[in-house]
Amino acid sequence: MPTTEYDLVHGTLRSYPQQQRPGWDEYFLGIATAVAARGDCLRSQVGAVLVGGDHRIRATGYNGSEPGGPSCLRGECARCQSQVPAGTAYDECVETHAEANALLHAAWSDCQGATLYITRPPCQGCSKLIRSAGIDHVLWPQGALSFTQEVA
Repeated sequence: MPTTEYDLVHGTLRSYPQQQRPGWDEYFLGIATAVAARGDCLRSQVGAVLVGGDHRIRATGYNGSEPGGPSCLRGECARCQSQVPAGTAYDECVETHAEANALLHAAWSDCQGATLYITRPPCQGCSKLIRSAGIDHVLWPQGALSFTQEVA
């Protein structure tokens, strides 16, 4: 069904095809992709968006080194300079993962029952952080995880 708007310049009604709004998951994954552009890793740029149950953004994070610390962009990361396979040798990496950075910038209460949107699957270390923070759902373009929080 087309949308009708009044054209102030011409004083007429104009019809436009109705544009489809993205769903919440598509919307927040798109924001995570935009956040990833700030990452300073030479091997992979990752973005994360923490969202509360009310569909409000609580925090964002991208993979990057600590302020003033060594940087991949300046050639100061041994892992980026090596030929190690993807997903290995993280102990050589100077970057903090996007998921961890998002959690660092969020209040604990913002994490409870929240959803974390990321641009790739979380590593094992980040999965533990996410679960420990109280986040219920994690979504990335090709998959998802759900955690149930049981409090004694």
